[in-house]
Amino acid sequence: MELGIKGHVALITGGGRGLGAGMATALGAEGCTVVVWDRDREPAEAVADAIRADGGSATAVVADVCDPAAVNTVVADVTERFRTVHILVNCAGFSRDAPIAQMTDQQWQEVIDVCLTAPFYVTRAVVPTMMKQGYGRIVNISSRARTGDRNKVNYAAAKAGIVGFTEALALELGKDGITANAIAPGYVETERARSITYAAELKARALELTPTARLGELADISDALCYLVARQSGYITGEVLTVAGGRWR
Repeated sequence: MELGIKGHVALITGGGRGLGAGMATALGAEGCTVVVWDRDREPAEAVADAIRADGGSATAVVADVCDPAAVNTVVADVTERFRTVHILVNCAGFSRDAPIAQMTDQQWQEVIDVCLTAPFYVTRAVVPTMMKQGYGRIVNISSRARTGDRNKVNYAAAKAGIVGFTEALALELGKDGITANAIAPGYVETERARSITYAAELKARALELTPTARLGELADISDALCYLVARQSGYITGEVLTVAGGRWR
């Protein structure tokens, strides 16, 4: 199905790795001009290069999404270069797991900063352009863990917060032709997931608790994203699409 997004400018934070890289690649294949935003240059450039090698259009930008001045600079540069942003995907994120009794202030704050405060900074910077053109698609990446998970009070709080953030954006921006939705992935075996010290335990638990009896794949999340950013999805806003194979805990 034609999604109506060919030529659209898509800005994706955390686009250099994992889910972000998968979604950036998918939007590139749909004909979007993809801005791959990551804190590290090498992975961002690699994803942008791969999109261009497949005949798409992409560029890499490097900045800390937790720095509001840097965020404003990146968004200003992108809008000056491409004249607009049609699609924003807030995907940058990570976890710092620990039992609450041992969780440090730093572990709490780092996760809140990247997973909740950074989407506020980036969305705040992008929205004026979307409002001016009367069109936009915002997709925030939450998580199945928003309803709670072991040793993840910081992550669960941030990802639940993203849901409230998304719902409030939908109410505020709907009249401007801007939709705001969230995707809540289950376990997807990305590079980050494999790097966790207890990765084998997480994988086994996910398989045990997922009714579809398989792990998530990048394509599962990318397909959900393409659905939500399509022109035909303009009447869908304020929703959370959980892509977790039926798993809730």
